[in-house]
Amino acid sequence: MPTRFLAAFLLFLLPASGADNAPSWLHEFASASVPTYDADVPAVVLFRETRLTVDATGRVQRFERRAVKILTRDGRSEALARVRYRTDTGKVERIEAWLIPADGRVRRYAKKDTVDVSLVSGDVYNEARVKAISASSDAQRGDVFGYEAVTEDRSIFTQFEWLFQDELPTLNSIFSLTLPAGWRTETVAFNNPDIEPQVNASTTTWQLRDLPYRERQEAGPSISSLVPRLAVSYFPDQTAGSSVGPAFREWPDVSRWLSGLNETQATPTPALTAKAQELAASGAAEIDKISAIARFVQDVNYVSIQTGVGRGGGYKPHAAGEVFEKSYGDCKDKANLMRTMLKTVGIESYPVAIYSGDRNYVRPGWASPQQFNHAIIAVKVAAGTEVPAAGDYPELGRLLFFDPTDTTTPFGHLPDHEQDSHALLVTPRGGDLIRVPSTEPSENRLHRELKVNLSEAGAIQATLREEAVGQSATDNRRLLKRATQAEYQELIERWVARGAPGSAVTKVDAREDDAGRFELDVEFQAKSYGQAMQDQLIIFKPAVVSRRDALFFTEDTRDQPIILDARAYTESVDVTLPPGFKVDEKPDNVEVDETFGSFSAVWRVDEGHLFFDRSLEIQSAVLAADEYEKVREFFKHVNGAADAPVVLVRN
Repeated sequence: MPTRFLAAFLLFLLPASGADNAPSWLHEFASASVPTYDADVPAVVLFRETRLTVDATGRVQRFERRAVKILTRDGRSEALARVRYRTDTGKVERIEAWLIPADGRVRRYAKKDTVDVSLVSGDVYNEARVKAISASSDAQRGDVFGYEAVTEDRSIFTQFEWLFQDELPTLNSIFSLTLPAGWRTETVAFNNPDIEPQVNASTTTWQLRDLPYRERQEAGPSISSLVPRLAVSYFPDQTAGSSVGPAFREWPDVSRWLSGLNETQATPTPALTAKAQELAASGAAEIDKISAIARFVQDVNYVSIQTGVGRGGGYKPHAAGEVFEKSYGDCKDKANLMRTMLKTVGIESYPVAIYSGDRNYVRPGWASPQQFNHAIIAVKVAAGTEVPAAGDYPELGRLLFFDPTDTTTPFGHLPDHEQDSHALLVTPRGGDLIRVPSTEPSENRLHRELKVNLSEAGAIQATLREEAVGQSATDNRRLLKRATQAEYQELIERWVARGAPGSAVTKVDAREDDAGRFELDVEFQAKSYGQAMQDQLIIFKPAVVSRRDALFFTEDTRDQPIILDARAYTESVDVTLPPGFKVDEKPDNVEVDETFGSFSAVWRVDEGHLFFDRSLEIQSAVLAADEYEKVREFFKHVNGAADAPVVLVRN
């Protein structure tokens, strides 16, 4: 360890008194009493701490330690030490862990127990790795696991972000930052009131205690949108020089910095230009030219390629010509390739930084490239261009957003988790944070038609046809692409059997067209679908198969917001009744309207047929927890109609 860091960590790196003994801090927390938690809480974090020390050259030393008590069998997976580092700019100087069982016989884990793996499997040229120690196979309920780790790195940023907890309850959580004399910090807290720090000379410490369990709730936010997050920016004094990374104060600063990394990589090569012009020639209209190039780039193989400080800390794409020639790249490479190809045919576009996986992750109050984990593209299109992923923006006109990394979302659409997100438009002049478009429910519609022949013994023969567009089509397409033919057949069989137990599926035909629609045809039969009673009555449910994206909201109470995606669903069921039977009882029709959605269900009888029609439309919305009862009642009607029976009686 470099001499300049020894003093900062002296108190935390004292050797244990015995070969397998744990440090005193871990024994102290292991012996402390903990609150009583519900039976579904797998573990409790007794203590977690991260201390960062930054030197005048921007070099960062990180010391972290964590202690967790295992409460259930499932909680054994929490006996894990996991430390990230980069092979090109950093190293792990030390990592060791200890398990303290109830009998007090400590087990120590060190270098021989450590595994070193890529941060993301299948990456190429990726310097981001993880050193990990797992004691999950040794841990038992009531045991305490703790670890210490020291890493060193050289960050290009003068910013850090820290989450005070994961989903586990956390009794004591500390983050501290030590800077050279004369440097200053600015902070903002998310998902929590401002956190008052303690300042001791050049060290600033933030601490929170008694953080509750963050149980995942249906249609709820991600953990990162629930737990306290601290965003820290630090600013060197004027003597620091150029060795310290850029300081971002406003979003246009971030945009200009990212633009500088992108512009030099967007130079077309003759081969790239020729291919772009060939693709563009296949369509007369501007939107057709863009679509042809988009589909080509979408088919370029995705391989995550992160290369360190010399390449903008992994934010700089590879040259477009290189990506075109090798036919692989990561998200920023594919966005840059598409942008370069569009440029050769006279179509203007911009890189866009976005967070993939949580539309509510990015917060306007902290200008930082570290709030993004993904790159897409915004294409300037003619006014009046009508596709779901297009919107109008001041000074820029109409922009069409596209994610060339997502191979299942067709051109003209955006994945659910990116819609309505805060994203950063990357331009040389400095773009600002914007909201990307969100689709209307009708643009994500699934329509199902089901024809059923019901016998007097309760057996059914059925044909099902589905047509899906937008994100409903994308969801189906993703299932199909991720499975083999046999796996997909089995998936459909299990889905049908949930509604019609004992069913036998005789046909599965799934396909998609060039417009992005997805179609599914299924034929099946079930010998005992309806309940026949004494040769006089038959009871059955007209909703033979379930909605695959159904929401149930079974909790009595809720303390998290409800996140709904824009969806529309319609179904028409035609049941041919057995000869000699008529409908004796059928449910009352249902119609429900709320600000976030509408639902209707209608049952009718006509000339030996029972017809069941239902329609559901959900708006994209984030609803406060205090609206939960209204949401729950709405979906009670939706799910109640799916379970509602019809009674037939013999004439």
